[in-house]
Amino acid sequence: MNFDTVIIGGGLAGLLCGITLTGRGQRVAIVSRGRSALSFSSGSLDLLSHLPNGEKVTDLNAGLARLADLAPMHPYALLGPERVIEYAQEAQRLLADCGLAMQGRVETPHLRVTPLGGLRQAWLSPQEVPVAPSPGMHVGIVGIEGFLDFQPALAAAGLRRLRVTATAYEVTLPALDILRDNPSEFRAVTIARVLDDDAQFAPLCDALRSLSREHDVLWLPACFGLADSRVWTRLNETLQRQVQLLPTLPPSVFGMRMQTLLQQQFIKNGGVWLPGDEVLNASVSAGRVSALWTRKHEDIPLRPRHVVLASGSYFSNGLVAERQGIREAVLDLEVQQPARGDLCRDDLFAAQPWQHAGVRTDDTLRGWQHGERLENLYVAGSVLGGFDAITQGCGGGICAVTALHAARQICARESLQ
Repeated sequence: MNFDTVIIGGGLAGLLCGITLTGRGQRVAIVSRGRSALSFSSGSLDLLSHLPNGEKVTDLNAGLARLADLAPMHPYALLGPERVIEYAQEAQRLLADCGLAMQGRVETPHLRVTPLGGLRQAWLSPQEVPVAPSPGMHVGIVGIEGFLDFQPALAAAGLRRLRVTATAYEVTLPALDILRDNPSEFRAVTIARVLDDDAQFAPLCDALRSLSREHDVLWLPACFGLADSRVWTRLNETLQRQVQLLPTLPPSVFGMRMQTLLQQQFIKNGGVWLPGDEVLNASVSAGRVSALWTRKHEDIPLRPRHVVLASGSYFSNGLVAERQGIREAVLDLEVQQPARGDLCRDDLFAAQPWQHAGVRTDDTLRGWQHGERLENLYVAGSVLGGFDAITQGCGGGICAVTALHAARQICARESLQ
């Protein structure tokens, strides 16, 4: 099977790259093992909240400029500040075109509220997610009886530490009784499949109506809205009070919605989605990947002109930690990583050096295999090295920015042929 580009990995980076390339007329296939880390995320994306030295980023341009000195192998440093900002703005438009209504802008990061009542800087968040509440606001935090993945009392306690008036409640929704009898099935996604039914809207409203009269705003766990924000919009219109939603423990309704809408857009553009499959081997000659061999297609190779590796980090098995060190799992690309004795620190909550491990690339995002740069292979997303997505608050931004950069490199090379 011949393709202009084959993308290995169906998460945020792979999908954004695939949507961009198919939108420009390419024949693209995405090989996806299954649900990506995106389905387990909060649905919010971060761009850059802290520098590698721990300094908080309050001016994005200045923060990006300093990365060149502090972390020269950081993907943002390889691309340069101007490109990072340009791609981030392009990603905002692309997400909106895919039906994802997000709040936030590159120039104005916001503080989103976490499920424990804390605040975390974000670049983009679903429109339903609450941001730092105004002084004097009285917040009602409403849980669902028996739902263990969201604890309203803990969220209220966290907000009170921020000097926000918050009161915790639980409501009982009889339609969920069947799920409640099996705690392993009583999760946000399974609840959403019930509450997204139009027949459950009136009971949900009835359960919230009296509380809405007593508070300025109600915050609920994100347990509806798998496909769209229709239920949330109707609640706000009917109750005449602001209702907002907090992400829960994974799998996440917001993350799954983003995964689904991006996947639908890729297929709508004419992309070929190959789910439940994985690349087992690659044929490489003269510095180029000529064929990819997958588990499902066995002796029928995928023959691409370009390849994008967006296989994710440890969670998605794009990177594998072994006794000898950390390796890239698909093509055995060269990995930048600390020495074995320096992989971790004794303090569990400190920034960990192993988080910086990942595939080494140049500023075009092309990787090396056994000392040879592969001319038609580009690397994007969290399989890249040189950054710590958690402590630097840049994971979502890395995926979006590098995906669009890889797509641009491919399009530029195609125009020269």
